[in-house]
Amino acid sequence: MSDVFPVNGMHAVVFAVGNARQAAHYYSTAFGMRLVAYKGPENGSPDVAAYVLTSGSATFELRASLRPGTDLARHVAEHGDGVIDLAIEVPDVEAGYAYAVAHGAKGLAEPHTVEDEHGKVVLAAIATYGETRHTLVDTSNYGGPYLPGYVPAEPLVAPPATKNGRLFQAIDHCVGNVELGKMDEWVEFYRKVMGFTNMAEFIGDDIATEYSALMSKVVADGTRKVKFPLNEPAISRKKSQIDEYLEFYRGPGVQHIALATNDILTTVDHMRAAGVSFLQTPDSYYDDPELRARIGQVRAPIEELKKRGILVDRDEDGYLLQIFTQPVQDRPTVFFELIERHGSLGFGKGNFKALFEAIEREQERRGNL
Repeated sequence: MSDVFPVNGMHAVVFAVGNARQAAHYYSTAFGMRLVAYKGPENGSPDVAAYVLTSGSATFELRASLRPGTDLARHVAEHGDGVIDLAIEVPDVEAGYAYAVAHGAKGLAEPHTVEDEHGKVVLAAIATYGETRHTLVDTSNYGGPYLPGYVPAEPLVAPPATKNGRLFQAIDHCVGNVELGKMDEWVEFYRKVMGFTNMAEFIGDDIATEYSALMSKVVADGTRKVKFPLNEPAISRKKSQIDEYLEFYRGPGVQHIALATNDILTTVDHMRAAGVSFLQTPDSYYDDPELRARIGQVRAPIEELKKRGILVDRDEDGYLLQIFTQPVQDRPTVFFELIERHGSLGFGKGNFKALFEAIEREQERRGNL
């Protein structure tokens, strides 16, 4: 069966932020990312400053409005810092856009070519949940630092003192939060519009605690290079993490980005030393004999995982190690996950209860449970 919407992988996660210069310094210092490109008033962009950072194949673009009254400024005022674009690299923008629009997608930008001395890039864009978009990108004929209109930029700080000079090497998945009753609609959207399949689903007791619950399904392209879990709140006794996100983000949006690392222990140590706060896991999680029996042998001693608060889960394909940051802005909205996979294709189902209880403790501290 042919792939109706082939993709090459994630191109970039694009953030709208209040201060792109400071955000670029944060992601350079705390996440070990490397500044590679810039666009601003100095090179023909009078209204927007944009900083592009990379770590392996993972790319973040941080955009800030330089003037009030722009749509970018409105977005930040309404939603706070957050993701506005999950850009996807595709082999044929025209064909992908035509397929998506013919199958119900709302087109935001028709296919067009932009170019500079480094070559040509083809772009188009479609709408997805909330104000999020998917820009379709073909950079196969381009050799510049990012996209036309951006100039090379020097790194802001020295690279992390790790074996390969970075803390993570790829975007593993990007999670979206949608309103109650809308998850299946968006799962169907990705099936119809982009040919994605339902990779996994978690409902009922899978993702529930004494107080709150949610439901989640994962859609992915045929190669599993692009994976988008989708969450919606479930009826529960108190406000769930999804409810809190929807309230403070003022609608659907990207909840967290999972970053793939080959050495989660080192990554956590570097990020924590740089000031990143992680969710705390109680010692009882690691002392549970059922956990130790379930996970079997993993590459790091359980005591080392316990010291850092790293969670571990095993399925029929292997195991994974994972940990979640606190929200990285004042609003309790966007956060990050670090994930180290050893065969497992899952998302840490066995950790959901421990994770959500940790999130509930933070919600209670904020007065939002």
